[in-house]
Amino acid sequence: MDKEFYRRHAQMCGVFAHPLRLELLQLLHERGECTVGDLAEATGVRMANLSQHLAVMRSTNMVLSRKEGLSVYYRLADPRIMQAFDLITEVLLSHLAREKELHEEFAGHLQEPAPEEAE
Repeated sequence: MDKEFYRRHAQMCGVFAHPLRLELLQLLHERGECTVGDLAEATGVRMANLSQHLAVMRSTNMVLSRKEGLSVYYRLADPRIMQAFDLITEVLLSHLAREKELHEEFAGHLQEPAPEEAE
């Protein structure tokens, strides 16, 4: 594979690098096609800010848009995008579970009374 492929791959993965864009992917997956207004209401984010993030997502072909009257509708370009999302989610959940186990193990050691010093 050449450098251009890796550049494009990195751009596409960059969509996953912002919490709001992850939330938008999830919303579009769950709800299907949505207007910017629908997404603003669901996220509590201003439409101007959303439009910037949606433009990034559109530039990497993660979402498609269409205009109808004054409204712009967005949808996922390819449902396989959510397979990548879900895989990353599974890995994250595994890491969080392991962190919780380590935390509980460490906290258990802190709660044990210190042995009395021999006199």
